[in-house]
Amino acid sequence: MAHLLGAEGLHLEVPTKVVFDSVTLGVAEGDRIGIVGRNGDGKSSLLMMLAGRRDPDGGKVTVRSGTRIGVLDQEDRFDDGETVGHAIVGDVPEYEWASDARARDVIAGLVADLDWEAPVDSLSGGQRRRVALARLLVGDWEILALDEPTNHLDVEAIAWLADHLKRRWPANSGAMLAVTHDRWFLDEVANATWEVHDRIVEPFEGGYAAYILQRVERDRQAATIEQKRQNLARKELAWLRRGAPARTSKPKFRIDAANALIADVPEIRNATELKSLAVSRLGKEVVNLVEAGVQYGDRLVLEDVDWLLAPGERTGILGVNGAGKSTLLGLISGAVEPTSGRVKRGKTVKVATLTQRLDELEEHLNEPVRVVIGRLRTSFTVGTGSKAQDLTPGQMLEQMGFSSAQLSTPVKDLSGGQKRRLQLLLILLDQPNVLILDEPTNDLDTDILAAIEDLLDSWPGTLIVVSHDRYFIERVTDQQYAILDRKLRHLPGGIDEYLERRAAQEGAKAAGTSQGAAKATSSAASQTVDTASALSGAELRAAEKELSAVERKMEKLQKDIVKSRDGLAELDQSDYQLLGVEMAKITAFEDEVAALEERWLELSELLG
Repeated sequence: MAHLLGAEGLHLEVPTKVVFDSVTLGVAEGDRIGIVGRNGDGKSSLLMMLAGRRDPDGGKVTVRSGTRIGVLDQEDRFDDGETVGHAIVGDVPEYEWASDARARDVIAGLVADLDWEAPVDSLSGGQRRRVALARLLVGDWEILALDEPTNHLDVEAIAWLADHLKRRWPANSGAMLAVTHDRWFLDEVANATWEVHDRIVEPFEGGYAAYILQRVERDRQAATIEQKRQNLARKELAWLRRGAPARTSKPKFRIDAANALIADVPEIRNATELKSLAVSRLGKEVVNLVEAGVQYGDRLVLEDVDWLLAPGERTGILGVNGAGKSTLLGLISGAVEPTSGRVKRGKTVKVATLTQRLDELEEHLNEPVRVVIGRLRTSFTVGTGSKAQDLTPGQMLEQMGFSSAQLSTPVKDLSGGQKRRLQLLLILLDQPNVLILDEPTNDLDTDILAAIEDLLDSWPGTLIVVSHDRYFIERVTDQQYAILDRKLRHLPGGIDEYLERRAAQEGAKAAGTSQGAAKATSSAASQTVDTASALSGAELRAAEKELSAVERKMEKLQKDIVKSRDGLAELDQSDYQLLGVEMAKITAFEDEVAALEERWLELSELLG
């Protein structure tokens, strides 16, 4: 492949340290490179030097003549009062950008739901990020330099972006560099990974799974003293091979080598021991939502939510912004009262929520980290059974990536990622038995995320996670639910099933819009034609027969749902597997009723 960009002998210093020392790299056509590393090691600085946004203190960057580089910064900047449309296409006439296939694809994929004339200042963080991405992606670039492109995006937008980048350049005529902590995105898009560490940039072939394999092999051959980091990487590799079928089916790394490296690695979680510990801490009853609904004024947010949370259950919650995820979390924690139905909580339930804010730290900003942690507990037990061990707060902090020097640092002087880790530790040391994590991965690098996941593997309680980080959800939870059309739906097929359901929803909505437009433009005479009379006799009888069958089936399913719900109370409440099967059966009944209702409406309209 043709060479696009090169860096030779790059040297960069900041007041307190040398960031890079004599780094030499190259980027060719077809390269899709993910850049990973610990926070503060220079990932963004490297990207900006390669993109021409920052000058190195030594060395040089050369770019092939005529090569255009498009840059996405971490911060989304727009002119005051700028509208969505102007931010994306500027002063380009509509007939011009609308005739461009790439522009149409980008606008449809990222901002179709936004008002073209709305001021960008009025948008949420996620909407602003989508506008910034659309502004960049409609352009014609040979190289894209993306700094945390998935920040603030939901799983649908991330999936669209990954697909777009993989098919953006025909015949591998362009390249991409992306600094990201989103491991699913990295694994999906990258064909090479650069790890930034210790003033160097180390290249690896393939995406995240391949990078983990090669890093473990590198550490093993070097007999590294970083035993803890090596063990975490081996554990993550074991999960990638054993627990994620969608990934392991891809030939991204040598299967034999991976299997040899993880031969002695146990399952990531001992589900039986964790559930046993959870029952001893929680009892048999955790939280039970029975036909729960929430309405704010005239707006119905949730309705008919039936969910029996079991001790030790680990669940991910999905849904678009505004779907009601925060409301559902509020029902579980007690912060929100249902306006219909009821919520029952066990007597021993102690709920803690890791919010997107840092409220737990506000009163400790001037105190050193060591003092803040030491007030809560003198030890914390991790692991289960014979592998359980007690760690001091200092050891917990070290496990979460804090150095000895940082233990004396005032909380106010910590970085965003460090504050996030400290916030989680404060919550865990308070020993809740129901833990709610609301977007817990913000500001964290891949190594720290692996450490947090390892810590959660030994946490014996009920875990509820809301996150746009697909990898994190799949890694720490055992099942996923989604809020769709104000109802909680079980997703046996996981996040892939959620994306399929959302695509079907949007397709139905688009079809409805198209039908509405067609009706609006039809003549008054055609509107007065009796639809049923347009059918032939045989078609009319067939439609009437199907409508009658649909009504009978709906009636039967409704009876089955009522019978199944009543039967839940008679089941052994400690048999969580059976309860889960029954809940899944009820959800399947409800989904079938919803589909039949749509068909009933179609037939009713057809018959007039």
